[in-house]
Amino acid sequence: MTQSTVKILVVDDEPAIRKLLRVGLTAEGYQLIEAPNAREALNLVEQESPDLILLDLGLPDVSGHDLLERWRAQPLDLPIIILSSRTDEAGIVRALECGADDYVPKPFGIKELAARIRVALRHRLQQQGERPIFQTGALSVDLVKRIVKVSGQEVKLSPKEYDILRILVQHAGKVITHQHLLKQVWGGPTDVQYLRVYVRQLRQKIEQSPDDPHYITTETGVGYRLREADPDPRWDAPPSASE
Repeated sequence: MTQSTVKILVVDDEPAIRKLLRVGLTAEGYQLIEAPNAREALNLVEQESPDLILLDLGLPDVSGHDLLERWRAQPLDLPIIILSSRTDEAGIVRALECGADDYVPKPFGIKELAARIRVALRHRLQQQGERPIFQTGALSVDLVKRIVKVSGQEVKLSPKEYDILRILVQHAGKVITHQHLLKQVWGGPTDVQYLRVYVRQLRQKIEQSPDDPHYITTETGVGYRLREADPDPRWDAPPSASE
């Protein structure tokens, strides 16, 4: 998949936002199709087979959360990035738990959004390629042998520390909520403070500056995000027309 062939469906009822995205992302080399409501979005997904969806939560006919849940139940296996002026943590968490790949609040910059789009597309291709060794900067994780290294030196992790890192690696570049991590690692509702303690310990082992983390960043009130994998030439898009 090259960047020039990536088709993005924009689902937003604000004409000004759609125009901003149309101008900005077309300049970045993407092809855009647009829907002002959920009904048209459902039709366009069937007719146009987009590669990625930019979805506003405040649609006039069906809520973005409900539309997201419907798509993921099909299941619709393509990246979905939420664009919304909503800033409440509950809305963000719900969208991520419903299957959103990322969340970008309005207002946003086109360059930042384009970078998030590249991460989401790369992550999906990495999942399809089933690459067993994850590499980002000096950090490498062998998901088959369960070996974690920093600058070539093996790092010993506890089982729960490794499980947390494994989940973050499998979704590198995406925000993973506290509740998802608690469910996957502890098996159900648990005090989020346990998670914070283990993440702090994990940072002590893999970060050069644990108080200013480079790999595992905090999404305040929501969860954590692991820095995306280093690019693989097979998955890199060519420079955009504007570069």
